Amino acid sequence: MKIATWNVNSVKARLPRLLEWLKEASPDVALLQEIKVVDDGFPAMEIADLGYNIVTHGQKTYNGVAILSKHRLEDVSMGLPGNDGSDVQARYLEAFTGGVRVGCIYLPNGNPAPGEKYDYKLAWMDRLVAHARELLTWEENLVLGGDYNICPADEDVWSPAAFAGDALCLPQSRNRFRQLLNLGYTDAIRTFHQGPLYSYWDYQAGAWEKDHGLRIDHLLLSPQAADRLTAAGVDRAPRGREKPSDHTPVWCELDV
Repeated sequence: MKIATWNVNSVKARLPRLLEWLKEASPDVALLQEIKVVDDGFPAMEIADLGYNIVTHGQKTYNGVAILSKHRLEDVSMGLPGNDGSDVQARYLEAFTGGVRVGCIYLPNGNPAPGEKYDYKLAWMDRLVAHARELLTWEENLVLGGDYNICPADEDVWSPAAFAGDALCLPQSRNRFRQLLNLGYTDAIRTFHQGPLYSYWDYQAGAWEKDHGLRIDHLLLSPQAADRLTAAGVDRAPRGREKPSDHTPVWCELDV
């Protein structure tokens, strides 16, 4: 089973790229972030024509997540647990499909830091850690994938010095990502690849051409899923095409 995550940066604006990639890469499950549409505005017909079942948790203009699967989508839940009602941003979606539970994550950026946005990021991550801990007790094949807006280590950013004060690289952010790993989750990409390997390049200053990137899109696997992990990688091709997202897909394969 091939599971991929991709921040599409507006599903309507990137629809040609998305359909192109779905045909070429043919993931069994695709986790999408920043769809930037309400549920009724999602281009479901075009995607369903390629053989995908779809569930969305949308929001007008901002945020929004979706799960596409060639298998039935069951036990769907929207929103990250632990919300006291004050968090109305569409950033988390979960479902069971094809023998794997998947969580689609669009973690807050947090800039500028310090500030209210960074406080929100850290509080959201605390809720994620708590939910991730609970999910492990279910002892399922589980993949928590998405745009984490975290560079876990200096090797995940093209210039550690330039990003030292950025919310993506601050110690408090990285500490919470490590908490997830310390629970027992496996970073699929780092199982197979060491050194610089990016999933995001800014639109500005020729970042793509210079390979000035960040690794902020991750697939974290439960021990059960990690035991079935056979491959993982970053698909750079979509980023180099016309009118691309600033992110590119990250994928893993499980023997299930």
